[in-house]
Amino acid sequence: MTRADKLAQQFEVEEIDIELSPRYNIAPGQVIAAVRQNPEKPSRRLSQLKWGLVPSWAKDPNIGYKMLNARSETIVDKPAYREAFKSRRCLVPADGFYEWKTEGKNKQPFNFCMKDDSVFGLAGIWERWKDPKGTWLETVSILTTGPNAIMQDVHDRMPVIVKPDDYELWLDPGFKDSTTLVDLLKPYDASLMKRYAVSTRVNSVKWDDPECSSSIESGGSLFASV
Repeated sequence: MTRADKLAQQFEVEEIDIELSPRYNIAPGQVIAAVRQNPEKPSRRLSQLKWGLVPSWAKDPNIGYKMLNARSETIVDKPAYREAFKSRRCLVPADGFYEWKTEGKNKQPFNFCMKDDSVFGLAGIWERWKDPKGTWLETVSILTTGPNAIMQDVHDRMPVIVKPDDYELWLDPGFKDSTTLVDLLKPYDASLMKRYAVSTRVNSVKWDDPECSSSIESGGSLFASV
């Protein structure tokens, strides 16, 4: 079974538009895998979106570099995110994410993941933008929330991890009850997660290999994201 097949099974995807290879250090502006639901029928598709949301009304696609993440607390009110939140929600599969802890003059990177090393779904919203030549660009922003217990001494924000039981609700473009949707955007249960320090190799976008996500204490390896 291929990596894409495994993701399709876990996220109940029927259509796969891409071929996936392991990623260990995804940088802003690069493409990432995302699960979306067809607005016409209850079927899901696995495809690629560029990380950094570009609103349909934007004049310059470089605005996406300022819109990598969206705060869940203001998602309903922000014009740049409001419409996407209503009907263009997605899941970004990952089995870990990085955050940096400031220690004196240094910043120590950590990998955060599930205790059982399983893949999980990050809450995302996506948009389509058309350039002057008529070419469409599809982009995504990852939602963030306050930190849970395993994150709070490292950073004051964390990505929203959607519970598997909530995948159907989150992905349904026809569901528009913002109060219910916002209630899903909570810090994930810290008791189900673990973290470990990784090499500062991950600080450079030129590196995208297993060493980026290997524990500096045990030398173990873990995919940082898919």
